[in-house]
Amino acid sequence: MSATDPTCFNQPRLVTKKVLAKHQHEGDGAVVRRCIGRSELKSLDPFLMMDDFTVSPPAGFPDHPHRGFETVTYMLQGGITHQDFAGHKGTIHTGDVQWMTAGRGIIHSEMPAGDGVHKGLQLWINLSSHEKMIEPRYQELLSEDIPSAEQNGVEVRVIAGESMGVRSPVYTRTPTMYLDFSLRPRSQVHQHIPESWNAFAYIIEGEGVFGHQNKSPISANHMVVLGPGDGVSVWNKSSSKPLRFVLIAGQPLNEAVVQYGPFVMNTQAEIDQTIEDYQYSKNGFEMAKHWRSH
Repeated sequence: MSATDPTCFNQPRLVTKKVLAKHQHEGDGAVVRRCIGRSELKSLDPFLMMDDFTVSPPAGFPDHPHRGFETVTYMLQGGITHQDFAGHKGTIHTGDVQWMTAGRGIIHSEMPAGDGVHKGLQLWINLSSHEKMIEPRYQELLSEDIPSAEQNGVEVRVIAGESMGVRSPVYTRTPTMYLDFSLRPRSQVHQHIPESWNAFAYIIEGEGVFGHQNKSPISANHMVVLGPGDGVSVWNKSSSKPLRFVLIAGQPLNEAVVQYGPFVMNTQAEIDQTIEDYQYSKNGFEMAKHWRSH
């Protein structure tokens, strides 16, 4: 739910860390701004990585494997076509979301759909130890099917979780909230977050004041980690520019994380087994032997 005034929180969440998402190269010629999954912030349980990506043909993310976590791809501009070795293929366009549970193994490609510049956010969410080896699955929502609400100059798109009385149909194995907020000039929003969850915001456009209205505004391409509490307040103090940010929160797993590139398990032995499974096309990677995207 969203409230109109910050006194609705017993303990408002304040910013504990600010990270500028800097450019780095990934895939084949793609550029990403990474805010989680780098030296300043290795992870924020249950989140393993967060990229703000930009890709133009012929660049992209050709065939690559995953195991042990979920990827959430949210398109901001253009489209991405994905294919996997199980025969799943499709394109997500501006405003669409793909929630992929890699589970025990997937090999897929993510390439730009057509000419021009394609932009989006990709979030990696860890899976608990007892769900790492489940069968892969997809949840895809077209832009028009993402629930939204608007009040007092604030619009929210509810990709996962609940806000302003509307709830997303997405099933989150690791309990997660994923909200896309747009605030008109001089507007504010107050969003409840479960107290035990870790939370952060990533600013897409404009600049916002987070946590306490006396703080300095934080500009686009920054992410802020939010400290403990039961909700966060955000103000757009600009008189002319909109503010857009995603607010993401999740229930921590509190488990050991051993990561080797696109494989995320709980022990080094499980990583060694995963590498062997991938190399020998077994235990979830059987279809890898003869598959190539086209």
